[in-house]
Amino acid sequence: MAQKPSIPKGTRDFSPLEVAKRKFIMNTIQSQFEHYGFQPIETPSFENSSTLMGKYGEEGDRLIFKILESGDYLKNLRNVKSSTVEVIDRFNRLFDSLVKLDPYHFDEQILETALQNFFPEDADLRNKISTLLTKDKEFLSFQEHFDDNDDNLTWFKYYASLRLGNIMQLNVKDFTPRISEKALRYDLTVPFARYVVQHQNDIEFPFKRYQMQPVWRADRPQKGRFREFYQCDADVVGSDSLWQEVELVQLYDAVFMKLGLEGVTIKMNNRKILSGIAEVIGASDKLIDFTVALDKLDKIGEDKVKQEMLDKGISQDAIDRASILFSLSGNFGSQLTALKELLAPSQIGMEGIEEMLFINEAIETLGLSSASLQLDVTLARGLNYYTGAIFEVAAPEGVQMGSIGGGGRYADLTGIFGLKDVSGVGISFGLDRIYLVLEELGLFPEEATKGVQVLFINFGQKEALYAMQAIKALRAQGIAAELYPDMAKMKKQMTHANRRAIPFVILAGDQEVADNTYTLKDMVAGTQNTVTLEELTKKLV
Repeated sequence: MAQKPSIPKGTRDFSPLEVAKRKFIMNTIQSQFEHYGFQPIETPSFENSSTLMGKYGEEGDRLIFKILESGDYLKNLRNVKSSTVEVIDRFNRLFDSLVKLDPYHFDEQILETALQNFFPEDADLRNKISTLLTKDKEFLSFQEHFDDNDDNLTWFKYYASLRLGNIMQLNVKDFTPRISEKALRYDLTVPFARYVVQHQNDIEFPFKRYQMQPVWRADRPQKGRFREFYQCDADVVGSDSLWQEVELVQLYDAVFMKLGLEGVTIKMNNRKILSGIAEVIGASDKLIDFTVALDKLDKIGEDKVKQEMLDKGISQDAIDRASILFSLSGNFGSQLTALKELLAPSQIGMEGIEEMLFINEAIETLGLSSASLQLDVTLARGLNYYTGAIFEVAAPEGVQMGSIGGGGRYADLTGIFGLKDVSGVGISFGLDRIYLVLEELGLFPEEATKGVQVLFINFGQKEALYAMQAIKALRAQGIAAELYPDMAKMKKQMTHANRRAIPFVILAGDQEVADNTYTLKDMVAGTQNTVTLEELTKKLV
């Protein structure tokens, strides 16, 4: 029986038209990266697990796709306590027997019978396994990330083994390095940090790099969220200068102008301002809770935000001191002026204000072509990661879409790999979301999807050779042309041209060969006329 074709959930095939549109976006971004002096690098699709693990927090680590070592991975566990290996091995065989029936849902009666078969001597262990497979919330939550292909079931089974080990308080912390030493990259930032440290003697600092490559996350697929997607990043490392932030704002503006996407808003904030606010209201220990709640102001309103803050343990007095934030309005400069009064007692807060004033004044002098710069004091993007400016780009008003870009400054990107005090700042473009916005607004230009311009009809061997001579000449002029490969009926060849949206068709039969001419048919207008090769070239260029 033939296998039904499928792809893993969270991945996509792209048609020629979709690829052409994506290339248009990527080529536009790349050209502006290079105009601004950024140099391209590429890093491997997978890194050593030690490079990635522990860099994204507990939730991020769970979403890293690990690469299972080839062969029988259990043989690599021979130094682990033998009883642990035996229990895990028996559990794996139990799991295999269950997933053959139903990958994720275990009938209680079937489960009870299986447990009796595999663990007849230990009722307590049977109960723990039953609870894990049917009631353990962490395990069941992890299960939702995976579909039932072989690779995912292998990792699902392995994670179940680890959870069982934790429940039994077995020593399983060394399992992962023994069966998986590599993982697919989760983002481009950590591999970039590794690259900078590894190649520091070959890099001229400040180093301006751009990178456009796919990344992978074992996330639960949904609209606008995929397990495989592209990131388009530009970063500068080795400079504390705020002119880098100014240039990145201009870079955002330049890219969106070239894409024809007018009306985007580049939102900015500064981690130092957020820290200053928490300091002056006496809630430094509640900084994350405060900003997470404040970020919901537009969605749930002032009253509910204040209630959430109270629920998180932020005092009423602190909330009252921060009341200005709930009514902050006006342009960039006027909002900063209002914040100055609140942040006057905080040195770090005033540093943030001064940095934002510098950036805003520079942008006002230089100007933006199509985007607008806006202060958003509720913006807390990557709160524990960034140390200075924070960026987030919103689509034009009326388009229901999350952020289409973001980034910020980090004080010690490379410190995680031993190279201390190398400051950096970077931004990213959301390729997939930009695609959806351009599609919704009908902004893809005709040249973005321009393919073959002319198809030569195949009338036979002699005529095909005559056509190929013309095709060679046209291609030399940069014109995309091709010959229909088979001497099929005229209707079939014309239908082929229509379905591929090829705008022109060339008919070159006996008469045209004899006259050294070509009959050019406009497939849109429906008109046709006889031309020489020179005239044909001028028409198509």
